[in-house]
Amino acid sequence: MEIAPRITIDEKVRFGKPVVKGTRVPVDLILGKLAGGMTYEEVIQEYDLIKEDILAVLDYAAKHISEEEVRAIA
Repeated sequence: MEIAPRITIDEKVRFGKPVVKGTRVPVDLILGKLAGGMTYEEVIQEYDLIKEDILAVLDYAAKHISEEEVRAIA
């Protein structure tokens, strides 16, 4: 099931974690690689993706973070 552009979930693929459509590459893996210093080009080459896949992962993550509610506990 497509939950965002280019992002899908399927219980039979990576235990239902969000992945790049048509692959088994999890969204969190791509985010981790980028956060760890890999360039778009390195991620694209390593996981056989296209730039639009990377941008879709970033968009998906940004939308989910923007919905997150954080409360300070004193």
